[in-house]
Amino acid sequence: MPKRILITGGCGFIGSNLIKILSEMGLYDEILVLDNEVTGSITSLSRYPHHFIRGDIRDQKTVDEAVAGVDAIVHLAADTGVIDSIKNPAHNFEVNVQGTVNILEAMRRKGVKCLVNASTGGAIIGDVVPPVHELMPINPSSAYGASKAAAEAYCSAYTQSYGLTITSLRFSNVYGPLSLHKGSVIAAFMKRILKREPCEIYGDGSQTRDFIFVGDLCQGIIKALEARQSGVFQLGSGRPTSVNEIISLLKQITGENDNLKLVYHGFRVGEVRHNFTDISKAKQHLGFLPGTELVSGIKETWNYFIDNENTVVGRLNQRVLENAD
Repeated sequence: MPKRILITGGCGFIGSNLIKILSEMGLYDEILVLDNEVTGSITSLSRYPHHFIRGDIRDQKTVDEAVAGVDAIVHLAADTGVIDSIKNPAHNFEVNVQGTVNILEAMRRKGVKCLVNASTGGAIIGDVVPPVHELMPINPSSAYGASKAAAEAYCSAYTQSYGLTITSLRFSNVYGPLSLHKGSVIAAFMKRILKREPCEIYGDGSQTRDFIFVGDLCQGIIKALEARQSGVFQLGSGRPTSVNEIISLLKQITGENDNLKLVYHGFRVGEVRHNFTDISKAKQHLGFLPGTELVSGIKETWNYFIDNENTVVGRLNQRVLENAD
């Protein structure tokens, strides 16, 4: 029997990288992609064989049709903005909670047993003394964190009630190639550097994050697909890095040095100040072992942005024109 996998949100940053790696490894005979193309584009997958389904995870009928006959699902589709979730929590709930339940219901009805669910670490746990680990109590400080916590809870319930095998992976801050559409810190900084605009920092730059290269993260997803262990696992580098350290590396890698312009704003409500992860559980049970050094990963990401400089600048100019209308 051919092996088929469904990836929701497959046109996005992580999905595009995952499909690239899965295609190169030849692990599945058919890769199905369900995406509404709100934040990603099908053009990012043009080099890799796949079956594309344009649709929204909030539509149960579409989800049912996409899930039928697959061996496993990687659920990446989500509304991921912390600040946007505070502005519009109802929309965030509809996508992240109702959308996930739609996936679970389709699995239950169609007899699909394996799901890897994309979750998050810091936003679920809240502002605590790191390192963040799986046994910490849930205390979300944003609607985004709350929605991901709820999605994890539903995954746990469906595992125990219906015998599904569901691995929830709590992603740290992911960066890397194909992140043209991302608003996360490293991608945002690189786009501003190319546009000759100052990098905007919210806070004093001392806030720390756990930055993981997208290739390492995708290997973690594949390990989870192979291990088929239910539960929650943190995926990250296991190391804290401050925003100021990222700026320092960008100065060196881009050659901007002292010419790099910075603008500091106040800390934003709902954002965690300090965060990095304890990845020992994922190492032990999934065989997860990230190997990309931060400087190497940032160089590879910068090279991607340089290769796509015209696209980056063109899209930023288009947004300026749209906002002016």
